[in-house]
Amino acid sequence: MATLLYRLGRTAFRHRSRFLAGWLVLLFLAGGGLAAFGSHLDSEATIPGSQSQRGIDLLERSLPEATGVTAQLVFAAPPGSTVDAPAHRARIQDAVRDAAAAPQVAEATDPFETGTVSADRRTALAKVLYPIKRDVLEDSSVTALEDIAAAARSGGLRAEVGGSVYSTAGMHVGIGEVIGLVVAVIVLVLTLGSLTAAGLTLTTALAGLAIGLLGLMLVSNIATVSDTAPSLALMVGLAVGIDYALFIGSRHRAQLADGMAAEDSAARAVATAGGAVVFAGLTVIIALAGLSVVGIPFLTVMGLAAALAVLMAVAAAITLLPALLGLAGERLRPGPGSRAAREGAGAGLRWARLVTRRPLLTVAVVLPVLGALAVPALKLDLAMPDNGTADPASTQRKAHDLISDAFGPGTNGRLLVLVRTREGDPVRAAARVAAGLDLPGVVSISDPEPGGDGRTAVVQLVPEQGPRTPATHRLVRDVRARTAALGTAAGAEVLVTGSTPAAIDVSDRLRDSLPPFTAVVVGLSLLLLLLVFRSVLVPVKAAAGFLLSAGAAFGAVVAVFQWGWLAGLFGVATTGPVFSFMPIVVIAVLFGLAMDYQVFLVSRVREEHVRTGRPHEAVLTGARHTTRVITAAALIMFAVFAGFVTTDDLTLKPIALGLAAGILADAFLVRMTLVPAVLALTGHGAWWLPRWLDRILPDLDIEGAALRRPRPPHAQGAEHVTEPAN
Repeated sequence: MATLLYRLGRTAFRHRSRFLAGWLVLLFLAGGGLAAFGSHLDSEATIPGSQSQRGIDLLERSLPEATGVTAQLVFAAPPGSTVDAPAHRARIQDAVRDAAAAPQVAEATDPFETGTVSADRRTALAKVLYPIKRDVLEDSSVTALEDIAAAARSGGLRAEVGGSVYSTAGMHVGIGEVIGLVVAVIVLVLTLGSLTAAGLTLTTALAGLAIGLLGLMLVSNIATVSDTAPSLALMVGLAVGIDYALFIGSRHRAQLADGMAAEDSAARAVATAGGAVVFAGLTVIIALAGLSVVGIPFLTVMGLAAALAVLMAVAAAITLLPALLGLAGERLRPGPGSRAAREGAGAGLRWARLVTRRPLLTVAVVLPVLGALAVPALKLDLAMPDNGTADPASTQRKAHDLISDAFGPGTNGRLLVLVRTREGDPVRAAARVAAGLDLPGVVSISDPEPGGDGRTAVVQLVPEQGPRTPATHRLVRDVRARTAALGTAAGAEVLVTGSTPAAIDVSDRLRDSLPPFTAVVVGLSLLLLLLVFRSVLVPVKAAAGFLLSAGAAFGAVVAVFQWGWLAGLFGVATTGPVFSFMPIVVIAVLFGLAMDYQVFLVSRVREEHVRTGRPHEAVLTGARHTTRVITAAALIMFAVFAGFVTTDDLTLKPIALGLAAGILADAFLVRMTLVPAVLALTGHGAWWLPRWLDRILPDLDIEGAALRRPRPPHAQGAEHVTEPAN
């Protein structure tokens, strides 16, 4: 592996014009393709095989208007008045007529005709139906409806817009993300000690990210790509892209400071640090691709999209970066006494000596700290986001709250009971089923509405509590427990569906899939680490350290999003259950990123151990050479993820916070403190491998042992290259 990467790095350095031209062609093709064909992102989240999804699929055929996008126009009279007042009623009816004529609208219902006026006559609810999916709905159509509501506000009458026209996800780049990128640039400059080196690192990362994102957008024209996928790919791709280029670039600068020729240095940096990048990237890709085992297409696409971004980051780091290093040439060589020339000689080495002087004490201190950080994770509560989790200042949140106050919180989480007969009258069968669903927690049951196929009918149940409450979750399960027998008695198939049951099905699927997902991802990654380090202890220690980091990540999310600690600082307007996808996505991404630090640190330690055979000195030397770059990489990742915490995307916000907290815990407490202590404590035993296993495992040579020992340092500017051994 080291020999192949050495040759690749040397070729890219020598033929830099060709490599740079190739990347420019890729960028041009991807950008031109997007300009020509555009993109088509999907906001739907299907759950194949679930009862709610089967019901939705049947409704799309028999009663398509029930599965289209729905908006709600909510009108509230001022104190001391009612919506029946002539002026208010006129404005409401005018707004409903305008809404019916708005773009893409099929129908708008008059609340005075449908009876959707609150008992105190102070609130009226009009439904606006769009016979289309959310991803087809134009933003301008939503804006037009908001303008209609704004025009109706007069004389104290309130008018707000809610409903499924509002998506809780979508690609977003705001000031927080920009600040995160600026912080990353500052860290790069301070770490590398050179504006040129920092610029090349950032250029490499952005080039790989741009091609990955443009390619993802193009793929959305021929495959279903969720609208959250680009945001996750952007966040992960930017973080790993900068880190991977930093790993190789910092190794190159250190070798230049030792007097190595520029071409030889670039090739060796790709062969050694680049080998760590390749295997770290593979670990991240395995973890992200492992999201497909859950069986939820929305989640699979998110994982594969982020994996594509990571793949492009790895490709850019080992091909584009050495070409750029060749373009820079001797300009990257540090001057005598510069920061790069004194790599890791200070704080990094002192810290490594501190944590390895009494390694057992270090372990005894760090483990309780990580355990304390993970304690809040025991209270993790999950649910899907809805308009009730939106910013209280937004119109959809105001509409949601007005409906809850006037009609009861369950009105925002209606259950649809679909009755499908083999023969006979579906309306009569649905009425018979509905008669058996008068359960505690059910406020009202509507009359059956027949479908267009003559075999289906739909009944709406309004629960007493809101859609994200445990009481409604229990009610859905109770209703489903009864419908099997009721359906048999009525000679029909009964399915409980709608947005609320679908959200519950998603949460259940995720909870049931988490153990096998974790087993598959961790198992494959442990196998990869076993191949890389040829050790039993190192992969096991890596996985155990990750579990501690994940606990800290979940603890931070619970403390902020559920308990409200520092909620204002992080822009969390509403506390409550966390987005259901958060744990499995954070586990996938954090595991891969944690292995970045593991591979980079431990590969350098093993490199020294293979060379010298002295385990304690190898730990100190490896830490001396990697502490600064791991610190910089962790700060960069933290800055990028923290920038995304400011986003309004409710699906991405808790994921970003969890990753930011997890990265800090993993880099500083686990990899830079716990790992050196454990390696020092176990000594030669850290690299033990059974002989029979040693014989059958291929030697991947991530440390570059196949490379010849370097000759005496060349004069600056020398062009001699030391060839690797074959």
